[in-house]
Amino acid sequence: MSTFKAPKGTYDLIPPDSAKYLAVREAIAAPLRDSGYGYIETPGFENVELFARGVGESTDIVTKEMYAFETKGGDRLALRPEGTASVLRAALEANLHKVGNLPVKLWYSGSYYRYERPQKGRYRHFSQVGAEAIGAEDPALDAELIILADQAYRSLGLSDFRILLNSLGDQECRPVYRTALQDFLRGLDLDEDTLRRAEINPLRVLDDKRESVQKQLGDAPLLRDYLCDACKAYHEEVRELITAAGVAFEDDVKLVRGLDYYTRTTFEFVHDGLGSQSAVGGGGRYDGLSEMIGGPALPSVGWALGVDRTVLALEAEGVELELPATTSVFAVPLGEEARRVLFAKVTELRKNGIAADFSYGAKGLKGAMKNANRSGARYTVVAGERDLAEGVVQLKDMESGEQTAVGVNEIVAELEARLG
Repeated sequence: MSTFKAPKGTYDLIPPDSAKYLAVREAIAAPLRDSGYGYIETPGFENVELFARGVGESTDIVTKEMYAFETKGGDRLALRPEGTASVLRAALEANLHKVGNLPVKLWYSGSYYRYERPQKGRYRHFSQVGAEAIGAEDPALDAELIILADQAYRSLGLSDFRILLNSLGDQECRPVYRTALQDFLRGLDLDEDTLRRAEINPLRVLDDKRESVQKQLGDAPLLRDYLCDACKAYHEEVRELITAAGVAFEDDVKLVRGLDYYTRTTFEFVHDGLGSQSAVGGGGRYDGLSEMIGGPALPSVGWALGVDRTVLALEAEGVELELPATTSVFAVPLGEEARRVLFAKVTELRKNGIAADFSYGAKGLKGAMKNANRSGARYTVVAGERDLAEGVVQLKDMESGEQTAVGVNEIVAELEARLG
């Protein structure tokens, strides 16, 4: 046993389970790549102010969950708690909004960090795949992203998830609702921290998960009753486009999400098989975020889907992913000459796109065949001095147990033919 363990609230991805995470990331990314989204990767840490301004100083993420630290040079940095602010910062810094057509469509994958009480489905280090469409205000763009996420989940075999949809209004109608909600909240029996949050961003109180708070919100004013005509029309078009694409959703008038930058469209993907941590992803429109972090007006929309939560959702539904074999051919040499010959054949197989492995460490036949079985290889190639003297190797089908002699110079072509 090592002296060290993974930090509390984190996890290691270890074979064979890590293959599931790779498959989930690939499935989520595939429809994005097919829809004009280019890959972007940002640093694991950013200036603290980027998240304070963008995510919101009143959010739990900034006030309680962000890993912030000061460098030796005096810079205040934070491990990224979410992806949108970082991606928008990178796009602005690279002037992507000036060098091509809008929207700038980007997707990303990586680890994110939040200090919170660890529990199943909620970690201090977690993995997400996200997508952002920057620089266009169009209901079709909101609908596109929701449809692509739905497509990704269904390609994995998930079926028991739900899409929740709402509108948070814009700079015209939300201030009116904000005032009405603050007036309502001031009349409730809330603790000082919650009342303080209500003065900064009252919508955050609606997202409070505590039962003592939620039971007082039954008569809270609803944002849908305050939407201006433009926001109503925008939201209705998003709903119509999603419906026309055959994607089912539920209207959730209390859905606000946990970040301050959302405007108009907001949505969440939930899976009821995950218990209290039912959200597997979510997103929305954030038309004012660019100005918040010092950029020009760039209306944008995006989402992030949790890889960890998606894997848990697959397990909850009993979905087994069809994962490619890590090894198709395993070579077992018996003797030095066989080691040289079979190592060259393994290298050739790999160059030809066939997953192949080799028995390292000069093991005997019995130990090497145990390794071959553990590798999951479909075929094992065995050769000793007598085989090489006859110009052949022994090819064993690990499923049927059938073994045949194949010419040394024909073995690569034979395996290519058998493996397709």
